[in-house]
Amino acid sequence: MKIKTLLLAAVSAAALASNAIAEGHGKVKVGMITTLSGGGAGLGIDVRDGFMLAIKESGNENVEVVIEDDQRKPDIAVQLADKMIQSEKVDVMTGIIWSNLAMAVVPSAVAQGKFYLSPNAGPSALAGKGCSPNYFNVAWQNDNLHEAAGAYASEAGLKNSFIMAPNYPAGQDALNGYKRFYKGELAGEVFTKLGQTDYAAEIAQIRASGADSVYFFLPGGMGISFMKQYAGSGVDIPLVGPAFSFDQGILQAVGDAALGVKNTSQWSKDLDNETNAAFVKNFQAEYDRLPSLYASQGFDTANLLLSAMEKADVKDADAFRAALKEADFKSTRGDFSFGNNHHPIQDIYVREVIKEGDVYTNKIIGTALEDHADAFASECDM
Repeated sequence: MKIKTLLLAAVSAAALASNAIAEGHGKVKVGMITTLSGGGAGLGIDVRDGFMLAIKESGNENVEVVIEDDQRKPDIAVQLADKMIQSEKVDVMTGIIWSNLAMAVVPSAVAQGKFYLSPNAGPSALAGKGCSPNYFNVAWQNDNLHEAAGAYASEAGLKNSFIMAPNYPAGQDALNGYKRFYKGELAGEVFTKLGQTDYAAEIAQIRASGADSVYFFLPGGMGISFMKQYAGSGVDIPLVGPAFSFDQGILQAVGDAALGVKNTSQWSKDLDNETNAAFVKNFQAEYDRLPSLYASQGFDTANLLLSAMEKADVKDADAFRAALKEADFKSTRGDFSFGNNHHPIQDIYVREVIKEGDVYTNKIIGTALEDHADAFASECDM
């Protein structure tokens, strides 16, 4: 009788465990590789902080996050990814900011059966023919915000843009995206070095170009350096950019020189939905600063993960993948869905840099593109 009772108890425990897994209670180990030092550290810190805020707010104790600093170096990122996959045995990876690092890490990670949820980098090579069932981008495809800027510039009557970006995958995607939707002529097109801090030569080219506008993509410390030098140069040609060039961290360092500049983004702190209002309030309370675009992307990435965990166990790859694809979470952006290539379909807005008290920030002034997908989805055979 005792043996029978023990067997029944074992069967009952196994059934409960099975039900718990079916209800999404299995543990998930997340490997976050992001930039936490050097010129791009602010971007990685914001992604990390947004991600961890969502985990904290969820109260879900079944998520373990291992965080490492890639130092914005592809070789370091590869070493960390190998360690996380082989030694740490992570289930899901996330965190990479820079597209050259993403290209060094993501294809290998997904080939080894890991899920990768990108909170930022969206290189075109991973959106088209290089798409993968295990790769989901929760931010945008690299071209998207630049396409919106090109559309805005055309609508605003700008006809002779000088365009500039760093020479790496995201920079190349940026200028291609701008040109895809821009209807005017180009006064000049320049690729700078990634991490460059001196823009005297480029500003001289802009001055002599006859441009009626300057479109530039220089994220992190690069944008701060350029904006300060541009403001001091006396060149008064209007600037346009993506949110990366005029986001929360950059604006405080640039100051008045950024006021009035138009930029494009899929997110803004004044987006009118309940989830975003709570996110902005809670992020500021937790970290004593306003959230950035990057923080919102980290927050949404974590909530996508949590939504999938509620529906499936990560060990059941097909079920977990299907749960991710559903994107059944409340995004800071409001409406959010994935296209066939696991990249977002979303609205992209035009923002203007303003000052609220002593704080430089952005406000939405219009919508550049509605329900916008990327140009590479048709090349993805998923």
